[in-house]
Amino acid sequence: MIIYIIQEEGFSKVTVSIDLKINGRAYPVAVEPRKTLADTIREDCGLTGTNLGCEHGVCGACTVLMDDEPVRSCLMFAVQAADREIRTVESLAPSETELHPMQQAFIDEHALQCGFCTPGFLMLATSIYENRPGVSEEELRELLSSNLCRCTGYLNILKAVQSALGSSSTTQHA
Repeated sequence: MIIYIIQEEGFSKVTVSIDLKINGRAYPVAVEPRKTLADTIREDCGLTGTNLGCEHGVCGACTVLMDDEPVRSCLMFAVQAADREIRTVESLAPSETELHPMQQAFIDEHALQCGFCTPGFLMLATSIYENRPGVSEEELRELLSSNLCRCTGYLNILKAVQSALGSSSTTQHA
């Protein structure tokens, strides 16, 4: 990490050079220490699949995986993510003609409408898919409740994740 202090017209600007590892690729970036990971991913790395909703960590639209754990990228500074493994929604599809099982389940179960919250839900659900495949329905509901959707009512999101996990149990309540 290299820190630069730039003097411009009577004020100082601090910039930090860091290396971000996103979706298996290195992104050397120079950012102000206060710049969020979400803004850096979108603006400096050009990966616009990560959405910004509330920018307060409440909605989950900005969820990415860092070292295989879901994090709210609007609550993290980019400098905190230096040299960590970050995955965004752009990493999910193995090719341009094939979808990740979670993406396919969201389509099959009609688990999206406007699509704004979908990248965050997909990253959260992918973490569950990869790290907690035997999760109970009660635990799954609790985990999914950390992200917000204003369109779908959650039942189809729950059904999609259960489908991808290989679970056929659904309930009438979401």
